[in-house]
Amino acid sequence: MYGTHMVFSNILIKFAKPPRVTTPSTSIFNTNNLGMSTKSSPTSTRHPGLWVPTVYFAMGLPMVLLSDVSILMFGDLGIPDKQIAFWASLLTLPWSLKPLFSPIMELVGTKKQYVVLSELLSALMLGLVFVGLGLDNFFAITLLLMAILAISGSVHDIAGDGTYMHFLSSKEQSEYIGWQGAFYNIAKVLAKGGLVYLVGVLTKSYGLVGSWRFIFVLASVLLLSISVYHFFVLPGEMRSAQASTERQHRSLKESMKELWEIIVSFFKKKYILYYLLFILLYRLTEGLTIKIAPLFLKASADIGGLGLSNEQFGLIYGTFGTLAFIIGSILSGYFISHYGLRKVLFVLALIFNIPFIVFFLLAYFQPSSMTWITLGIIFENFGYGFGFVGLNLFMMQQVAPGPHQMAHYAFGTSIMNLSVMLPGMVSGALSDALGYKIFFLVAVLVAIPGILCAYFVPFTYDSKGNKIETN
Repeated sequence: MYGTHMVFSNILIKFAKPPRVTTPSTSIFNTNNLGMSTKSSPTSTRHPGLWVPTVYFAMGLPMVLLSDVSILMFGDLGIPDKQIAFWASLLTLPWSLKPLFSPIMELVGTKKQYVVLSELLSALMLGLVFVGLGLDNFFAITLLLMAILAISGSVHDIAGDGTYMHFLSSKEQSEYIGWQGAFYNIAKVLAKGGLVYLVGVLTKSYGLVGSWRFIFVLASVLLLSISVYHFFVLPGEMRSAQASTERQHRSLKESMKELWEIIVSFFKKKYILYYLLFILLYRLTEGLTIKIAPLFLKASADIGGLGLSNEQFGLIYGTFGTLAFIIGSILSGYFISHYGLRKVLFVLALIFNIPFIVFFLLAYFQPSSMTWITLGIIFENFGYGFGFVGLNLFMMQQVAPGPHQMAHYAFGTSIMNLSVMLPGMVSGALSDALGYKIFFLVAVLVAIPGILCAYFVPFTYDSKGNKIETN
């Protein structure tokens, strides 16, 4: 669900009033570069409907395969929970390093080059995972391939968002923001729902290894097809010599100097240490549970799990759960827009964290009824989606405003991603030591500091983007 949150944070722009934006600086994060800006952009001659959906589908597919589906695959293939949680969490590190990648990408290549080539590289890595799963030391080999896939996916995120912001006008960006979330989550439903379900079906005929190999080669072919399609359809140029209108040329030293200035200004913001503490604590419980929950749902009952099959997991968690998350995220946008973030942030923190108690209850009672399990997963995912968007909007409205708004938002999201990655890396060891029941209880208790922080956190800007005067 990692990258999904970034897409839904963009959707919220339609529903909540953002802070007043100062005049953008001519920085490495400006529209003329690869990355992050909401400035007016040249209009593409190709209809956005031809490429926006496929760009964000291609953005979502590798991320979900890495962060969610790989957990199930390694669990099926006998890798211990401790190792799965550690490595699956560490694989998401490149998404926290995007602000460092951007200035380097600015110096060489074009947005279209990065989108098309990163999709080709991702397709190649997925195809090689198919090969690696047939080898004796498959775990080490597939982890290496997935690490390259993660870097490629992070680069694709930067270039894909940059293409969207560069070639669409402000009006078009608003019109197609919903397409981003829709097709990113179609990729999620396909990977976490459809492909996992397919593994369960194919296992009866081809065995576990053969079934997992098949879905990775299927994903590889799909990404390869999208890459070829984007070569012809995506706006922009494939040759660097023709990219002078897309970006500013500057030395790496100049880019890194400017990046340093942006970082320094970020840490000079009012309340920034309080804000960073809030960002780190808000998702702490999620970071602990996000890798263990799928393993718990599939673990056999004799070791404290629920014993779901791949078909059941794909349908309940991958499909119904994802749809509940989407609905919760959208409704939350309207809720925040109506009442204002300052009034509801504490409520959002409660709604975000309390549903994680579902996993403790499932571990405690170990129900065999698919109805109760399904209802619990739907409730948890709805609250997860509803509450999460509050943090993204908080970073937009309180952390990001200033001369380097989009860059500072990127820093905030990078730190937020680390707050999920780091506890995820130790979650497997804690789960093995405590057992599922106690582990999920501890995870719920860990949410208390973040909830309290949401109650006391000060606001720098009001709902209209005006700075709040304090004595």
